Amino acid sequence: MVNSVALQAQLRDSIEQELSARVKAHQGDIARLKSAVATLDAVGAARPVMPLALMANGDSWFDYPLNGNLFPSENTDIVAHLQTMGDLHPVILNLAHHGDATTDEMGVSKQQSMIKALMEPNNWLSPAKKPDAILFSGGGNDIVGEQFCIFLDYNVLGATGLNASRFAGKLRAVEASYRDLFVFRDRYAPGVPILGHSYDFAIPNGRHPPCAGPWLKPSLDFTGWTNASVGASIVRRALEAFRDLLVALAADPANGFTLVETQGTLEPADWANELHPYPPGFGKVATRYLEALRAMFPGRI
Repeated sequence: MVNSVALQAQLRDSIEQELSARVKAHQGDIARLKSAVATLDAVGAARPVMPLALMANGDSWFDYPLNGNLFPSENTDIVAHLQTMGDLHPVILNLAHHGDATTDEMGVSKQQSMIKALMEPNNWLSPAKKPDAILFSGGGNDIVGEQFCIFLDYNVLGATGLNASRFAGKLRAVEASYRDLFVFRDRYAPGVPILGHSYDFAIPNGRHPPCAGPWLKPSLDFTGWTNASVGASIVRRALEAFRDLLVALAADPANGFTLVETQGTLEPADWANELHPYPPGFGKVATRYLEALRAMFPGRI
């Protein structure tokens, strides 16, 4: 018991140290950009177009620490790729952490971290001292893993796999997190647009890195859905239902939310495991964000 508590404390401290290091590095990038502008101002030179300064919060699609299933890598996830893209590379303060559900991302501790980041003027370039946009990745960890079996019917005559009623209940909980994000933004960063994404069609084949997973196949096997194509169809329906939720949220202008369309982006060969693509696959998804940001901020990225 003591060892377990100590390990939990070490993990929490490690996450806090990692996020603190990201903030410090981000502030260094912002300071260098501001210094360059000040130098130009001093000699009366024209100011250049400034890159976008963004804040990101999310799960492993924004914070994937592996190259495929093995080896730590810094250029894996969507945010890592997006930071190297565009005519002007965006500067992104990434507060995401792999494994977070939306209830973690919008829990008290993370909201306090986001407030601190938003209120710190050294994090931003705009005269309003706030990010140009907030990027959000969330919903997958609310559904997959050990709990995925909760949303499945047993494979008996007449069953179709995904229990629509129970899954709809979970989606309502995910929706609550997104709606809380919108309220949070209105309170602490009014007018700042939020961009989020749906997940592409994961393949429930049991593949996973040594440190985590699998997230889908065990639940399908447990409830009797052992046929690979049937299992993939069940997962596809779940992901389509999640996308439908995001489409509805994006359709309401009051939410200030843009859905970055990502479903159908990845090929089977792009997937490293059940939930994550290889780095080039993440790059494909990041390209979708690049396109959306270019439409929103012409000439800034």
